[in-house]
Amino acid sequence: MAHIRIDQADLTFRVRRHLRASFKDYVLRGLFRKSVNPVITVHALQNVSLDVREGERVGVLGHNGAGKSTLLKMIAGIYDPNGGVCDTNGRVSSLFDLTLGFEPDATGWENIAFRCYLQGETPRSVREKVDAIADFSGLGDHLDMPVRYYSAGMTVRLAFSIATAIDPEILLVDEVLAAGDAEFQERAAQRIEDMMAQARIMICASHDLASLQRLCNRAIWLEHGRIRLSGPCPDVVAAYCQSLAPESRAAA
Repeated sequence: MAHIRIDQADLTFRVRRHLRASFKDYVLRGLFRKSVNPVITVHALQNVSLDVREGERVGVLGHNGAGKSTLLKMIAGIYDPNGGVCDTNGRVSSLFDLTLGFEPDATGWENIAFRCYLQGETPRSVREKVDAIADFSGLGDHLDMPVRYYSAGMTVRLAFSIATAIDPEILLVDEVLAAGDAEFQERAAQRIEDMMAQARIMICASHDLASLQRLCNRAIWLEHGRIRLSGPCPDVVAAYCQSLAPESRAAA
């Protein structure tokens, strides 16, 4: 049975303030015994606890930098928490960073196989799905070309077609995907909704509050890496919108 359990999870990143420091920085800062390129600790998630069971559709909302994408990546296993527990039980399909991991010198056909294997497919299941993936992408003879010669739109179309070819138990969606032209975007939107309907658990992070209310039965509001509110989706969205009202009036 698909299940996600997060218990008091913390996730921090340690990053340098600058990618590189100049010789001038070394001289000036060295005179005053200051670090030339200090390390900054970023608290991406703090004391996050969440329990998601089969059948739930969870929306994640919050301002830019609140930790929405980081939470999804932790659930997907891309990041391990520095403290606490994140336990994901079920086959995961992640609809974010779609083009990550493509081999630019390999053809479209070869990249279909590579990416499918990364998603947990077997050689047999790849053979069963490869034609359907190719047809959905609409790339035709371009699949015989190395991916390095693809336009950005073509690359995203291929990546989207591969990423949505599996039947997930847990579906993670980060923001709205704009892939290719209007005709392809319409098919992509329908495919996402079909996947959402079939998945046992779906978690969607988005600024599109209307879509979250239409697709989700539960929501969590993240603020500075912490869960500020969790509950029925309409209630959480209403509270979040109410918190934005003073800012809207000030801007007016």
